[in-house]
Amino acid sequence: MEKGNSLILQKGVRIGLFIVLWAVIAWLLYPLLVLDSVNMVNAKEYVYRSAMGITLMIILFGKTITDLLFPLDISQKKALSYTIFLTIYSLILMGGIIYMIARVILIYLKSSSSTNTGLPF
Repeated sequence: MEKGNSLILQKGVRIGLFIVLWAVIAWLLYPLLVLDSVNMVNAKEYVYRSAMGITLMIILFGKTITDLLFPLDISQKKALSYTIFLTIYSLILMGGIIYMIARVILIYLKSSSSTNTGLPF
């Protein structure tokens, strides 16, 4: 019974760390999602925060693809639901990464056009 309890505890810790990691990612990307106007005072902070969040999302995407294509335990066949879940999760993660990068580019373009005063220099 102790082996079963430690296995449940291990899974609980892994799920808890996963939730904490996504909470950190959400905190890093939150200003990027709700940001409508950019002023140059806080633009650098948003760029660094969003770059960290996007980097963490890319790392999670790479880990998910690695788990999907190259499982550690090849002696056991994975359940079809596990494979389907990982595939859907990786597609959602890829869409989120693309959306966040597009949002950063749009904010950059808005900030560069708003600071353009029409002077040639």
